[in-house]
Amino acid sequence: QVQLVESGGGSVQAGGSLRLSCAASGYTVSRKCMGWFRQAPGKAREGVAGIYISGGNTYYADAVKGRFTISQDNAKNTLYLQMNSLSPEDTAMYYCAAATSRGDKLSAGAYQYWGQGTQVTVSS
Repeated sequence: QVQLVESGGGSVQAGGSLRLSCAASGYTVSRKCMGWFRQAPGKAREGVAGIYISGGNTYYADAVKGRFTISQDNAKNTLYLQMNSLSPEDTAMYYCAAATSRGDKLSAGAYQYWGQGTQVTVSS
């Protein structure tokens, strides 16, 4: 089992920045990939960014490329999402997820463990 706890969400004006964190605990060695997802009211959950634990290759949704950066501190079992140039369209609940196998990094179905989420609200 892997437990994930997100933090760092909040309210920010358009153009601002936020940094999300996700602390992993439990059987963390089972992780192969970590990802960030988001879900806005009335919309499906969508993949935002993914990163392989080994090697650190990163992947981004087109909507966030050039604005968001996913990173990890493996010594601390912590995942980050730096979000810059935020817009109201980025408003959503953001979730951290962990996968125990290599798959589609931006597909929710590839992940087995999920955090409770942290709310990000961007005002215009």
